[in-house]
Amino acid sequence: MKKINSKQITQGIGFALLFLCIAFCLFFMGSIIYFIVSRGIGVISWEFITDIPRRAMTKGGVAPAIVGTLYLTLGSMLLAFPLGIACAIYLTEYSPKGVIVNIIRLSINNLAGVPSVVFGLFGLALFVKIFGFGVSILSGSLTLGIMALPGIISASQEALIAVPQSFREASLALGATQWQTIKKVVLPSALPGILTGVILNIGRVAGETAPILFTAATFFNKSYPTSIFSEVMALPYHIYALMTEGTKPELQTPIAYGCALILLVLVLSISAIAIIIRQKQRSGYGT
Repeated sequence: MKKINSKQITQGIGFALLFLCIAFCLFFMGSIIYFIVSRGIGVISWEFITDIPRRAMTKGGVAPAIVGTLYLTLGSMLLAFPLGIACAIYLTEYSPKGVIVNIIRLSINNLAGVPSVVFGLFGLALFVKIFGFGVSILSGSLTLGIMALPGIISASQEALIAVPQSFREASLALGATQWQTIKKVVLPSALPGILTGVILNIGRVAGETAPILFTAATFFNKSYPTSIFSEVMALPYHIYALMTEGTKPELQTPIAYGCALILLVLVLSISAIAIIIRQKQRSGYGT
C-alpha cells in the first residue's frame, strides 16, 4: 500500500479548501442571480422597458430610469477613463521614485475604500452648490467619475507595471522616444488589464445610489432628460424609492425586483462589451 506523506496531506487539504471557497462563491453568486431573476422576471415586458412610470410608479414602465442610468454610467466613464489612464501613466512611467509618489499611490488606494455616500456629499458641495450645476446629469456623472477614478488608476498602474521592461528597452533602443514607446508599445500591451479595471468600475458606478442621491437623481419624472443639466431618474435610486416611499408596497415591490433585474442585465451587457474589446486587444497582441 502506497504511503501518503505529510506534504501530500497538506496539499490535499489546501485543494479541498480552495474548492470549498469556490463552491461558496458560486453558491452565493448563483443565489443572488436566482433571487433577482425569480422575483423580477414576472414584471418584465416590452411595456415595462419602454413606457414611462404611471399612477405614482405603480403602473407603466421604467424607461426614463434605464436611460438615466446609461447617461450617468457613460458620463462617469468619459471622465474617469482618460483621467485615470493619464494619471497611471504619469505615476508609472514619468514620476521619480520616492516618498511623495508612494504617498500619492497610498492615498489613491485608500480613496478607493471611502464610502460612496461621502462622494455624494462631496459632489453636492462642489458640483451642485459651488459650481452651480444643480442636481443634474452633469453633477451626477462627475461625482460617479471621481468615485471610479481610484479604482481605474490602481488597475491601470498594475497593468502598466506588468508590461515587461524589455519591451520598453527594445523600443528605446530602436530610436523611439519615451512617449512613442508608451503610446505604441506599453499602452497596447497593458490595455487588457486596464479594461478589466474599467469593467469592474462600470458595475460599481451603475449600481451606486448614494452618490446620485444628492447630485442627479429625481424621485419621479414622466419625461426624458433634455440636457446634461436635467435631473434624471436612475434604476438604483428608483429601486430605493419604490422600497422606501409610496403607499402601495404590494404593487411597488414587484416593480423594484423588475428594476433590479434590468439593472443586472444592463451592467452585464456593458461589461460584456468591454470584455469583447479586451479579448480583441489581448488576441491582437498574443497575450
